[in-house]
Parts: sequence; structure tokens; C-alpha cells
Amino acid sequence: MSTIHLSLEEAHSLAMDCLLKNGCDEANARAAADRMIQAEGDLCHSHGLFRLPWYAGAVKSGRANGKAKPRVEQLAPAVIRVDGDGGFAPLAQEIAHQPLVDCARENGIASMALVNMFHIAAMWPEVEKLAMEGLCGFAFTASYPYVAPAGGSKPLYGTNPMGFSWPRKDKPPLVFDQASAAMARGEIMIAARDGHSVPETAGIGPDGEATTDPNVVLEGAQLGFGGYKGAALAMMVELLAGAMIGEFLSIESAEDDGGKGGPPKGGELMIAIDPARHGDPEGFLARGETLFEAILEQEGTRLPGARRFINRQKTPETGIEVPRSLHESILALM
Repeated sequence: MSTIHLSLEEAHSLAMDCLLKNGCDEANARAAADRMIQAEGDLCHSHGLFRLPWYAGAVKSGRANGKAKPRVEQLAPAVIRVDGDGGFAPLAQEIAHQPLVDCARENGIASMALVNMFHIAAMWPEVEKLAMEGLCGFAFTASYPYVAPAGGSKPLYGTNPMGFSWPRKDKPPLVFDQASAAMARGEIMIAARDGHSVPETAGIGPDGEATTDPNVVLEGAQLGFGGYKGAALAMMVELLAGAMIGEFLSIESAEDDGGKGGPPKGGELMIAIDPARHGDPEGFLARGETLFEAILEQEGTRLPGARRFINRQKTPETGIEVPRSLHESILALM
């Protein structure tokens, strides 16, 4: 595959230019570009510039509001609701971050419902940001129906990712971000683009047949990781990030899109917990390290997310490789 080399600064400028020229204002463009280039810097390309045509196309078509002004509302002492004004999640999350932190510190725990917005970004940055404040973070969001329920063969749930973070002293926080599907949708799309196969556990064809062809999976249905266990977690996310906060289920988001192929509109639930307010204010960090040390004593182990932090130290110097076809498609949008 032919690629071109970009510095992170060049990649960020490319994203900003594309978003601004397709109808975003400065604040919305910067928030989305920051999130994409953070993913590129962590070498998670499926959430980097790969997403840019989707962002730009959604604004240009009028489906997403490129000039959104998110609004924060306090519903209860420990509950915040954020109306994303039809824009993309990164700006809404940025505006709501400090209110959520303050609410968690005041109450020991706080939840935040983000509604009326589009979430197509990586999820780990938002929970990582909470951990950098000394908090434990959770995040859940749904998408379009891509994943079959346990025993079924037709798409019903989104890939429905969930993020988790745990603070550490003088070390990068522990962070993971994983789909409830066996593979993230973007990873399957990249495999199809690059001509790679996927594991047989990734999904099934339109008639429920087993396959390792990503194109067939994209026409059929993805599968939950671990079979019925992943499907159950996908159902849980539908309820938390959809039904509970008054937002679309994945099947409803698809109906709202009407076959246009834009990004999924829906909601997100975030939970921030202050570990220092839960009974061991002096020892919780050390207790966490006891667990991490026991994990790392075993050969072949690593902590979730560790590679991202390693990559993040390298890419400001090394830059990134972008598929030439993707770069050309972005330039065509400008």
C-alpha cells in the first residue's frame, strides 16, 4: 500500500483545513482535529484521519452542526446533561469536562449524559482525561446496528464501545477502550480497504455464514466478543447510552440516518468516580499498583493501553504514515 509521511502538525493542519472548508467553525474543527490526531499519535489509525471524510461529509450534508454550541445542565446533585447541539462529541466533552470533574469531587461520584450529538471518535481520550484528574472514569456509547444479538444473524446492536480509566501516581493512567464487538467497525473497514482477512470470530455473512472476508462481514453482521458475553455487554450499552438518557438505540439511529451513510447520531453516558471519597483515600493508588505489579510479573503481559503511551512518545518525532488513497480523498474534499 502506497503511503505518504506526515508530521503530527501537518496531519492536524490537514484535518483543520478540511473541516473548516466543509462548514465547521474554529472551535468545532479544532476539537475534532485534536481528537483525530491524538489517535494518530497513538498509532490507532482507525480513529484518526480515517474518520475525517465522515466528519467533513456529515457537516457538508447538513446532518451534523459544524457550528454547534453545546450546553451543560445540572439535573441533580450528581447528574449532568449536555446537549451537543447536533455537533460532534469532542467539543461537548471538552466543555463538560470540568463540570463533571467538579461534580465527582463534590459528591464522590457523578454521571453525565451527552445527547443530541455524533460520537465517532476514540473513547480513551475522554476517560484518560478524567484519570489525569485523579478520578476513575467510565464511558459508553452506541452507534449504528452492526452486531447481531446472541444466536441471531441480523445487525441489531452497535459495536458499542466502553472506556475505563484508573489514575496512577507519577505514571500514565491505566486506560482501556474496547468495543463490545469482537472487532471495532473501523478495523474491519481498514482490513477491507487493505485486502486483509479478519478472524472468523469477527462476524458473519448476510445469511449467517462463517467468513474471514471483511467485505462479507460488512454486508452481514458483526459478532460480540466472547459470543453471548459480548452481545450482553452490547445490550447493556444500548440501555445505558440510549434508553436511560432518552437517546437513540442503534436501530433508531439507523432509521434517523435514512440510508444516507452519515455518522450515527446518539448519546453517551460518562461516569466519574473519586476513589479518594470511597473509604481508602491514602491507599487506593498503592493498592492498584499491587495489582499492576502482579500482572506484569508474568511473562508476556502488559497493562491495557500501554502501547499507546509508548507510541505517543515516538510519533512527535517520527510522524505518521497515511495511505495515499486516504490523503487524496481528503484533498478532494477541499
